[in-house]
Amino acid sequence: MIEALGVPHTEVDLIVRNGHAVGFDAQIEADDVIEVYPAHRAPASTSAAHGAALLRPPLRAADLSFIADAHLGGLAQLLRLAGFDTRYDNNFPDDEIEQLAQDESRIVLTRDRELLKRRAVLRGCYVRTLQADDQFREVSERFDLTPHVRAFRLCLMCNAPLRRAGPGDIDGRVPDGVRERHTRFVTCDVCHRVFWEGSHWRRMRARIDALAEAGR
Repeated sequence: MIEALGVPHTEVDLIVRNGHAVGFDAQIEADDVIEVYPAHRAPASTSAAHGAALLRPPLRAADLSFIADAHLGGLAQLLRLAGFDTRYDNNFPDDEIEQLAQDESRIVLTRDRELLKRRAVLRGCYVRTLQADDQFREVSERFDLTPHVRAFRLCLMCNAPLRRAGPGDIDGRVPDGVRERHTRFVTCDVCHRVFWEGSHWRRMRARIDALAEAGR
């Protein structure tokens, strides 16, 4: 009944029927009073009274991995920039997003309510805003990401971990002038790009710091 009204189950963390917390399988009777809350917006008294009955356990830092649909490429890059493992491919069909979310325990990020209503999608977020920076703030607030930001840990293109590059890793792969001005480089073992702390890095650092600060 909740999803029939347009609210995906991923957006609900607490259901109260006639004053008692219930699960999604509760049978509704005539004259029942049903209260539906996302945990981060439930009144404090309600959350305290029914905290043990939340529909899913609180997220841990290890649970903060995502998969984003085709509409959220900018958000996916910002999440990677902040250090959050985020699968994204502009060609992912909904069936594949659902399967990857289930197989890899990922949180689905989407602007498609129907995708979040799929039974195998256990955790997800309907992203309401349209601009990437606003979307990052929205997702950060929803999942309390700020304490877990680890910028420049992942490749923005591949989502693979970056590692410190040695002299042999950068030979012939960076301009001579850059090599003369910088001593620290990192590389991605998937796409083989090399990154250094130039002006572009500083702009991205300032951007993610500002976004993280806004979420404090």
